[in-house]
Amino acid sequence: MIRIFKNIKVDLLSKGKTNQYLKYAIGEIVLVVIGILIALQINNWNQTRKDTEALKEYLGKIKSHTLMDIQWLDTLTVYRTEMGRKCKMARESILDKTEKQNLPLFMSCGGAFMDYYFKPNTSGYEALKTSKYFGKINNTHLDSLLTTYYRLVDDIAQTENSYNDYVNSQENYLSTQFDRSLILAYAFLPQDSLKIRATPQARYYEDFAKYTASPPYRNVIGLAAFQFDAIVYQYGELKKIGREVIKEINVITE
Repeated sequence: MIRIFKNIKVDLLSKGKTNQYLKYAIGEIVLVVIGILIALQINNWNQTRKDTEALKEYLGKIKSHTLMDIQWLDTLTVYRTEMGRKCKMARESILDKTEKQNLPLFMSCGGAFMDYYFKPNTSGYEALKTSKYFGKINNTHLDSLLTTYYRLVDDIAQTENSYNDYVNSQENYLSTQFDRSLILAYAFLPQDSLKIRATPQARYYEDFAKYTASPPYRNVIGLAAFQFDAIVYQYGELKKIGREVIKEINVITE
């Protein structure tokens, strides 16, 4: 092809057809420019396709992590809802002065002392924020949803930290006031196994009754009775936003 164009130019010049040669040269330049523009456009299309696929990969990770977050929130919701219900019953028993009759209930409220934290997987979102592809969702509805989602994550962390810090302080104090070996045995070991021990059954009961009657123990029960409702509400709000995030990612990627 190049040899044909070269022969045409030589033929035009040799015959003195300068004007025709100039027209031909201009046309050849136009064709070269068009070819370059087409090549650039194809390159842009390829780069756009690669960028789109890369963004989809980032969003796919965020979607996967959000689904795992929701599953973990469901588990925590069941635990905190049930524990909150028991603590409310224990609080009512305290007000009615029926603690001795409901000692098994107070025993079951010991779960309020356990440290539970919602720990989301933020690696996908953090990776996207530091990548060059974040600009593709910046100031979009998905960007707004993700900002709201992780703001709620921070709010939940603050609420849980506040509760767990208080519980730890009360538990540390209780550890200085009670020998909890018998208490823990009574709470967690099968009752049949305790019957064969030298320690009388009445001693386990008495120690546990004193332990659950202490102000720190009841402080934790009282706090859990209403604090868990607030935490569960936050879980619900986060799950709601999380589902919206997943829905928006599906719109973008599918």
